[in-house]
Amino acid sequence: MKGLFIVLLIMFVATPTLCARVTPNAGSRVFNIFSYGAKGDGQTDDSQAFEKAWGDVCNATQGTTTLLIPKGKSFMLRPVSFEGPCKPAAINIQFEGTIIAPKSVEAWKWPENNNRESWLRFWRINGLVIKGGGTFDGQGSAWWNKHSDRPIALQFLNCENLALKTLNLVNSTRSHITIASCKDSIITDIYISAPDDSPNTDGINISGSSNILIQDSKIESGDDCIAINHGSTFINVTGVMCGPGHGISVGSLGKNGAYNTVEDIYVRNCTFQGTMNGARIKTWMGGSGYARKIRFEDIILIGVKNPVIIDQQYDALIYNGLSTAVKVSDVTYSNVRGTSASENAIILSCDASVGCTDIVLNNIDITLAAGGKTSALCSNAHGTASSFNPTVSCLS
Repeated sequence: MKGLFIVLLIMFVATPTLCARVTPNAGSRVFNIFSYGAKGDGQTDDSQAFEKAWGDVCNATQGTTTLLIPKGKSFMLRPVSFEGPCKPAAINIQFEGTIIAPKSVEAWKWPENNNRESWLRFWRINGLVIKGGGTFDGQGSAWWNKHSDRPIALQFLNCENLALKTLNLVNSTRSHITIASCKDSIITDIYISAPDDSPNTDGINISGSSNILIQDSKIESGDDCIAINHGSTFINVTGVMCGPGHGISVGSLGKNGAYNTVEDIYVRNCTFQGTMNGARIKTWMGGSGYARKIRFEDIILIGVKNPVIIDQQYDALIYNGLSTAVKVSDVTYSNVRGTSASENAIILSCDASVGCTDIVLNNIDITLAAGGKTSALCSNAHGTASSFNPTVSCLS
């Protein structure tokens, strides 16, 4: 499996079509947002200017097109949907300024055709590149702890060959980025920041997507730094700094009896600092399906509450007595080292009816941040362990 991920990584980085997308050719057309009446004063609603500009960018017929959002300016946008399919084979958004959401909940002014799931939605666009060092500011504090129907900041739906590079996202009302039904995409050099007590402000949520690479990024949030959900395959996460937050999670899966699947997940060379969890797999009782071929490798822990955790009985009090569970198998934790904020540094909590199989722990060394020994909790997990601290009694 490792060899396959290396092949995928080479494909992502070296594919000529991707390089062509990231660097517009000499014949590309540039559309400056100011040409469409945008003010960029942080107060005026510039939504119509962005909608008009997108219409021209999406329908351009000559080569690669670039939408320029200049630096030093702030553009206030209500919810906007950037929709395809588009005529150009590649579209660049050179995003150097700041885009801010309305400050109050009432000022969002939802358009009639918006489903209220997202602030900025990118839908059915192939070859989209957003880069340039700009900042998306969701101004989410007005929503936190007051509203349950909070929107996602950036939602990417049915996009192929997507690239997000050198961007900043702060204070989303809910999740900062969602990737749904996308494939062959790269997210690199992203900085995401929200307070650790901001509810459900996940960094990146992935579902129904394949061949996604997330690399060299820093995520601070009030929920999962990265959540890998149903229908996700060949997800590669490398060089991510996570914290505060709830860690990098596979799941949750199987909620409300759902059949969910996730496989071929590779998380490597990541650091967790002060997070609630580190490398986590979580599934609901009563669900079905599988989470398999998952590898966490070269992980550094700094004061993490639950450094290594498989929870096949997530929220067991709600679903107590149900006899089905999502099958968890072929999971490897390798070269995991650092400190735990709690005594139980490893928790393998698996369901008695299904259990977790082919679990491998190799070269694990987790000590207690406050000094002293760590321990492990283990039930219904089956596999092997070698060179490990703490001892995991249920693995041979």
